[in-house]
Amino acid sequence: MNAVATASVVALRNPAGLYDPAPNGYSHLAEVSTPARWLFVAGQGGETADGALDPDFGGQVRQALRNLLTALAAAGAQARDVAKLTVLIVDHSEARLHVFGAELAAAFGEHRPACTLIPVPRLALDGMLFEIEALAAVAA
Repeated sequence: MNAVATASVVALRNPAGLYDPAPNGYSHLAEVSTPARWLFVAGQGGETADGALDPDFGGQVRQALRNLLTALAAAGAQARDVAKLTVLIVDHSEARLHVFGAELAAAFGEHRPACTLIPVPRLALDGMLFEIEALAAVAA
């Protein structure tokens, strides 16, 4: 790939007057420069390629983030190209928020996309505790 194809088009901001969301793993605002190729990644759960689902919340978050990065890589993108995340957590708690924030930081480094977290009573599969979808932009 040439330098243009790998250049980041996502700028993240935390405007003055809003609390610092960095400890929770996200930013308040993501700005995408154009032209960009948009990627919409469907909700990724914590299932492995063979369909196994770890009963541990942290294990599911780690695997879901691996799945998300795999989907992005298939389109020539990486974590730094993600502008927006939507996260669904079963039985959400502040403790689970901290687990998610730590796992997101491990997977994404200092890149903190805009993020919406939605507590839910259940997800598509029995035992599924976490799901994450992404909107990414890659230089066209």
